[in-house]
Amino acid sequence: MDILVFLEEQQGKIHRMSREAVVAAQQFAQDHGLKVSALILGDSDNVLSAEAADFGVDECIIAAHPLLDTYSADGFTTAFAQIIQTENPRYIFMGHSYMVRDFIPRVSARLHCPFIGDVIGVTDQDGSPAFIKQVFNAKMVTDVHPVENGPVLVSFQAATYPAEKLVSGSPARREVPINLAESDVRATSEEPFQEASGGVDLTAADLIISIGRGIGKQENIPVAEALAKKLNAELASSRPLVDAGWMPPQRQVGSSGQSVSPKLYFALGISGAIQHVIGMKGSKNVVAINKDPDAPIFEIADYGIVGDILELMPLLTEAIP
Repeated sequence: MDILVFLEEQQGKIHRMSREAVVAAQQFAQDHGLKVSALILGDSDNVLSAEAADFGVDECIIAAHPLLDTYSADGFTTAFAQIIQTENPRYIFMGHSYMVRDFIPRVSARLHCPFIGDVIGVTDQDGSPAFIKQVFNAKMVTDVHPVENGPVLVSFQAATYPAEKLVSGSPARREVPINLAESDVRATSEEPFQEASGGVDLTAADLIISIGRGIGKQENIPVAEALAKKLNAELASSRPLVDAGWMPPQRQVGSSGQSVSPKLYFALGISGAIQHVIGMKGSKNVVAINKDPDAPIFEIADYGIVGDILELMPLLTEAIP
């Protein structure tokens, strides 16, 4: 097997980051003449496999087992390791989600295979693929070359590949058995796995109101909250507001926070430092408001307004029906 893509479930659907991983696999396969397979763990009701039936991959592998219908690190590690040992893929692609970060390092340790996490791109050097990662708080990038032919576990940062570019198709369906006992699952969660602490999943938001230093002081945050509520948007922030204790960490966008790709991203009072831009570079449309006409955020904004957000946010809130 060439490439195996893990399709993660989120609220009854295939996770957006998994769809992005499929796009990465499709492009990688096209560049290197490889074939792509997709993997679903659990899915006893066939909801995920029905969605994946339109994906442009060669086959969709279903590993159904009652103990896999609910996520557990133990169960998924055991099942995933069995699939890799049986199918022997050269590359395993997936989104760099919280679930993946939880159990894939265990798979890596169990099988003694490398895990290259939070990849932002793939390059080709002398016919050999290299995976691009950010280092030193995203101030630099480095190319990581796998020293073996496989298997190699690779997770992609959110919005590295746009999910909208997923090529459709009609993959073959194949079910594989999993040897998993209740004694293998030592810990289970009482509630469904959530993508972010506190139930905040900015990665799934279509509209985000993000605030920065331009908010001035903590007492002004309710002005932004009112705008977010009016637009039915998620409220986010840059790192300085989190460091100051004004915003919770799960609301942070950036290299040390969440990476998002909403349809519309409001950057309000945000200068546009690279650490923040990295986290919202996948946004389809960016609206920036900043008092500084030379703020770097205007270089990537689709629409820019030079002005004070404390004056403009109430006007926007009032103007929205």
